[in-house]
Amino acid sequence: MDNSELILTSLTGILALGIGSQWIAGRLKVPSILILLLAGILSGPVAGFINPDQLLGDLVLPIVSLSVAVILFEGAMTLRVSELKTIGRPLFMLLTLGVAITGVICAAGAYFILKFDLTNSILLGSILTVTGPTVVGPLLQHIRPIGKVGPLARWEGIVVDPIGAILAVLAFAGAQAMRVSDLNDAVRNGAFNFFETLIVGSILGGLAALLLCIMLRRHWISDHLQSPFVLMLVLLTFTASNLLHHESGLVAVTVMGLVLANQHKVSVRHILHFKENLSVLLISSLFIVLTARLDLNQFANFGWRGPAFLAVVILVARPVSVMVSTIGCGLPMNERLFLSWLAPRGIVAAAVASVFALELGDADEFVAAAFLVIVGTVVVYGLTAGWLARKLGLSVANPQGLLIASAHPGARAIAAALMKRDVPVQLVDTNSSNIQAARMEGLPTLFANILSEDLQDVNLGGLGRFLALTRNNEVNVLAVKRGAELFGKKESYRLSINSTGKSRRDPSAELLDGRVLFAENATYDELDRRFASGEVLKATTMSKEFSYEHFQLKYPSAMLMFVVDANGTLNVVTVDNPIVPVAGQTAIALVHESPQ
Repeated sequence: MDNSELILTSLTGILALGIGSQWIAGRLKVPSILILLLAGILSGPVAGFINPDQLLGDLVLPIVSLSVAVILFEGAMTLRVSELKTIGRPLFMLLTLGVAITGVICAAGAYFILKFDLTNSILLGSILTVTGPTVVGPLLQHIRPIGKVGPLARWEGIVVDPIGAILAVLAFAGAQAMRVSDLNDAVRNGAFNFFETLIVGSILGGLAALLLCIMLRRHWISDHLQSPFVLMLVLLTFTASNLLHHESGLVAVTVMGLVLANQHKVSVRHILHFKENLSVLLISSLFIVLTARLDLNQFANFGWRGPAFLAVVILVARPVSVMVSTIGCGLPMNERLFLSWLAPRGIVAAAVASVFALELGDADEFVAAAFLVIVGTVVVYGLTAGWLARKLGLSVANPQGLLIASAHPGARAIAAALMKRDVPVQLVDTNSSNIQAARMEGLPTLFANILSEDLQDVNLGGLGRFLALTRNNEVNVLAVKRGAELFGKKESYRLSINSTGKSRRDPSAELLDGRVLFAENATYDELDRRFASGEVLKATTMSKEFSYEHFQLKYPSAMLMFVVDANGTLNVVTVDNPIVPVAGQTAIALVHESPQ
């Protein structure tokens, strides 16, 4: 094939492998980064199907840099300043003392184990202080830990990236400066450049966020142009900041995203949705591109030193960093242990290492060392972090719990029945009377609007489904969109809108989000009427002697709501997934109990 066909095939292959890997990971329920790494290695150094350097040439690093800027901006938009009330102190210690400890131990490992010279060792140690939202975010989404570790790891993964990139720049500049000046001058200049980088990036990022808020508030940007305009402004801010001061761009886009996410003048949720979709595309493509550039022979050249260095990074640097920096921070030991086992490196480490490789004589060996840690940490943490979280009581393998929008009597009855089966529930309502009644009944509650911009106070540990049970059909339809953001469309449910039996055949109903709960006539009014008439939720275990047919004969008007398997797995009955309980399963149905 000619060159144009080769380019077309390679670009299509990168996108197909990236998105396809995400899909396969979702089906296999494994962290997507593992499949992305495997796909990149197989398509690049193994099969030779994709050659990013030949395909993109000098565009590789600029494209990677701009993509990382967008990814960090999107990650910063998920951060909430209110979370700092509970995680502020341990976060500060991790970003200061923790970063210093990690950098020193990794540099020492590179010097004594990999036999790098002092300059390269310090540079590699600086680069490896990062973790990164591209790998931490998917892992947290997969594990869904409870407690402070989720927001703490998310904040650290985003904020430490620009810090690590700046440290790498300063380490390299410091090593160059030491050749022409003394150590004191190099340290002084390095400290000055570090704070100068933070100041320049923070000012530009803050000004860009302010400008965007003004433009959105005054409706200077058409609705259909808002998302692409923000993308343009992010890239402009990143590039302008880098031109003003080297490597301040990552700080600028991080501050820009953080300011936008925590201001209350204009809504930016629609922008975040666009950036989330774009980030998935960028992360998928970048991992394919960067892993396809690897030279597997360089890994073999390390011999035993490669695994030994990786062991130091995983078993020494991270645990010592976390354990020392979180002393006296109020974190329980199980959370400290989990954080000690969650530091995968990602796109930023790969991008920064690739950039500095151009400045070094032994570039291939340096890049191989960085990617050894990236691949090793992603594989080790990706395969074991979920298991460890479950062993430490911070996560469950298949969360069965329900986040329920509403705390009216019917919702409380459903929640109580499920809690008796050891199914976690969380009721969210803005009606203070409903919330008070639920608390009196011992049900977990949160006084909040399910449609609000943020629900960071909801503890999602153990929760895996969303039920919209409010009396307002429009709210239910909108609420399941929010539920889909948290748990996916498959696990987001709402009540039926009408009881005429036409909802399934009404073409307009197919456009509504959310799976319809229980039955076509299961509207709020119908459930409210049945609860008001004295009907109750009854749990009945089926057997060979008492099958579901016998149950229906005894309760002809019963509305089946849930079916619990013998192993405790909860199945939600929906219009599109009617369930017939079999022997060994427990049916939870709304029935009218005849007086004895």
